[in-house]
Amino acid sequence: MGLTAHVLAIDAGNSKTDVAVIGADGTVLGTGRGGGFQPPVVGIGTAVDGLAEAVRPALAQAGVDGVDHVAACLANADLPVEERELAQALEGRGWGATVEVRNDTFAILRAGVDEPRGVAVVCGAGINCVGMRPDGVTARFPAIGRISGDWGGGSGLAEEALWFAARAEDGRGEPTELARTLPGHFGLSSMYALIEALHLGHIPYARRHELTPVLFSTGAAGDPVARGLVDRLGEEVVAMASVALTRLGLLEEEVPVVLGGSVLAARHPALDERIAELLAVRAPKAVVRVVSAAPVLGAALLGLDHTGAAPEAQTRLRAQYA
Repeated sequence: MGLTAHVLAIDAGNSKTDVAVIGADGTVLGTGRGGGFQPPVVGIGTAVDGLAEAVRPALAQAGVDGVDHVAACLANADLPVEERELAQALEGRGWGATVEVRNDTFAILRAGVDEPRGVAVVCGAGINCVGMRPDGVTARFPAIGRISGDWGGGSGLAEEALWFAARAEDGRGEPTELARTLPGHFGLSSMYALIEALHLGHIPYARRHELTPVLFSTGAAGDPVARGLVDRLGEEVVAMASVALTRLGLLEEEVPVVLGGSVLAARHPALDERIAELLAVRAPKAVVRVVSAAPVLGAALLGLDHTGAAPEAQTRLRAQYA
């Protein structure tokens, strides 16, 4: 083919990968979709092979065999050293003249802001926060679990809810309706039955995430333990956002704070109210936004930022993902 396009945008999460080939004017020329991206599980080489399954059809649809720049926002690129290793692996594929790898949270942030300026907190299975300024300065956290000081995320909330419910039923902890609603979600009559089912694998580990919405509904019904967990998540979201804003020198400026991920995008009223209440104290000029655009749009916009594309190109690109 011998042609080149402008940007290859890759958004690779734990469960799926989206790819887009973008022309210099912001037109989407080709797209592709693939499976999850988990180099810690399968190794970098195999994980990038999986990306190739989505990249090849996108390039073919665009009628090109390469691009000027690859903007890849990848799950499990949690540390700068991991970003460098993954960038080297992508460079070896020859998809673009230049390659930039970022954590996938940056894609959600860029999708939710009009310019590369702001902070995003993402709460899905886990929790993470990143921030950026137009001059290239960024703020981030390792976000690899409890060893990096994290609390929250859908998985963490489910574990906390189970802990409180188990102790409520056997008498070690304070009473909570979670001891009834959590097992009830699976048609079970007690926490003991739920503990047994989880331990023996009768309920697959992956289904624990179903308990997070149960926690929120139990809190909304007035249970103080469940509501306390919801309030704590709000505190964690605001703590991350305010620290990132401080690191960027944006705490005293009007700046977007983008919320994303399945837990925050669900717009639980109690959580939204808690976040707004705490931000009003810690970052009163922050402007909260909940992002709904596809994260691959954010990766593509980061690519256009890198190449210095005209504002009209970014406007055209956004319109195609509206």
